[in-house]
Amino acid sequence: MQKSIKIAVDAMGGDGSPKKIIDGIIHHYKNNSDVFYKIFGNKNEITEYTNETLPESAFEIIHTEDVVKGTDSPLEGAKRGKKTSMWLAIESVKEKKSDIVISAGNTGALLVISKLNLKMIENIDKPALSALWPNKIGMSVVLDLGANIECSAKNLIDFSIMGSSLFKSLFPDDAAKVALLNIGTEEIKGNEIIKETYQKLSLRSNLDFEFKGYIEGNHLMNGDVNVIVADGFTGNIALKTAEGTASFITGELKKAMTGNFIGKLSSLLNILNLNKFKKRLDPRLYNGAIFIGLDSPVIKSHGGTDYIGFSNSLSVCTKIVRSNLIKKIRENIN
Repeated sequence: MQKSIKIAVDAMGGDGSPKKIIDGIIHHYKNNSDVFYKIFGNKNEITEYTNETLPESAFEIIHTEDVVKGTDSPLEGAKRGKKTSMWLAIESVKEKKSDIVISAGNTGALLVISKLNLKMIENIDKPALSALWPNKIGMSVVLDLGANIECSAKNLIDFSIMGSSLFKSLFPDDAAKVALLNIGTEEIKGNEIIKETYQKLSLRSNLDFEFKGYIEGNHLMNGDVNVIVADGFTGNIALKTAEGTASFITGELKKAMTGNFIGKLSSLLNILNLNKFKKRLDPRLYNGAIFIGLDSPVIKSHGGTDYIGFSNSLSVCTKIVRSNLIKKIRENIN
């Protein structure tokens, strides 16, 4: 059978690799039999974890013993050379042998090596790191999450266009609603760059999204908007704050429900609601940051996730390829 999607996989990045990576591929393949996985890494280690549930027609292992370490700086990761599993996986996309690349390895090195190998989409100056966040209604795309500390108004407008294109690729039945993350919702609030961005987006009529103005940090999860735009400095702080808050809430709730007899009894009586709550905040369901703005999409899986989380990142890959995200961005940016 002709495989319609080819995913280049860096099998050696992140905790518990390559076992976690291969288990994630096996789990993903169960519902995606049209996908072919080009797996880059140490063949001797990888083959220990492949089994009959993943047929040989579904994957190819490209052997290398060189890896980018999690402790490397971005520059050190790039200097490790062109034979690392990360570099070879990205190069596979550059040479059009794969449609998309994914790694759970060193984030900084992944961004640097991607920029060294892949071209920018025409009329986009800077790529952005984006991710999915849950809200009261569904999901939001948030960008930039740290790729660019300083941004111009043009960069933020580009992020708005790319973010809305990504949202429509992942959720084609929903309308994209964009807002700028700011310290207030009034037009006079914020620095000069964000105010300039607000004015320019308000005047544009040829947009593939609805511009909703500003949004404050305490309203990120309301669901009134689903594409949230910020510079990388602001976005990264917002991301880490949200992750820390979610971890704190779940940890405190667990202690309250297991600390004494009354808590344990209450948790048994509310087991269904607690499971729903736990699933809603399960970070594995939202795993898979997307590096967009390059002429091929690059997916970053969280290094500490398990095989379920990695499988969900692979699902992000397939949705992006099937929806032709890069074509959408090119059309909308022009």
